[in-house]
Amino acid sequence: MAQTRIAVIGTGGWGKNHVRVLSELGALAAVCDIDRERAAAFGEKYRVKGYTDVDVMLKEVAPDGVTICTPASTHFSVASKTLRAGVNTFVEKPMTATVKEGEDLIEIAEQSRRILTVGFIERFNPAITELRKITLGGRLGRPILFEYHRENRRGENITDVGVVKDASVHDIDTARWLFGEEPKTVYARVGSVMGKNEDFAAILLGFSGERTAFIITNWVTPKRVRQLDAVFAKGVVTVNFITQEMQVHEENETTVPQHVVQEPLTLELKEFIAAIQEQRPALVTGKDGLNVIRIAEAVLASSKSGSPIFLSK
Repeated sequence: MAQTRIAVIGTGGWGKNHVRVLSELGALAAVCDIDRERAAAFGEKYRVKGYTDVDVMLKEVAPDGVTICTPASTHFSVASKTLRAGVNTFVEKPMTATVKEGEDLIEIAEQSRRILTVGFIERFNPAITELRKITLGGRLGRPILFEYHRENRRGENITDVGVVKDASVHDIDTARWLFGEEPKTVYARVGSVMGKNEDFAAILLGFSGERTAFIITNWVTPKRVRQLDAVFAKGVVTVNFITQEMQVHEENETTVPQHVVQEPLTLELKEFIAAIQEQRPALVTGKDGLNVIRIAEAVLASSKSGSPIFLSK
């Protein structure tokens, strides 16, 4: 099978990691960035051509897929262009800035018959993969409560969305994935300490059967924290997203399951490449991206109104 060729659009911030990993996988076809010097520098470093114009890049390179790592406010305009050009498209989170853009992007992807996937990297964190196996296996009984803490200073490159759509979306998605359904209710309080967009959020997601996800996110805490405590009927699992360490606390013992530590981004991009090669939907779908944006908007609406938001099916 011929090597799958992926171009990266947007090489600042997180995009530079896409470039590195795709190069390591032997799949990097080109880079594109509105900053001419940055595009040239990455092109030279990774021995591919650097572009400043998406249309020119698509025409000259004809990649099998692209990853879009531009600011969130541009995701729809760039992704709609690549999908209409018949290119499989990976969009970093959030998939789009609004629900309406998400609905339109899914329609474009369906019309083009190309893959649309979203960068929910924590699904590919080996610790979360193991937690999902525990959840599905039933060893600890039914899951009851997921408590997330995702805290650190805001990245300098994040200017067009707040902490909810940039950071909380990771934990909103994994809660959906681990519980295996969409939340029924959303209640939240958000606020801002340092900027125009919200930089802290406390989110309560209510699922069926009184199951709950409690998500704390902020860009205020100096120390970087990424932790999940998953409470089951028969035990508790603690996950450190950064170290990928797990602890399983049961009635009479605590165990530390062993698994291979791997870079989640590498696993995520390998999945995108495999989906292209196998001509199948990716693990994370455009519908996942849309549903998470819908929940994120409900979070902001709940905080503004001071009332819970009841989500329709």
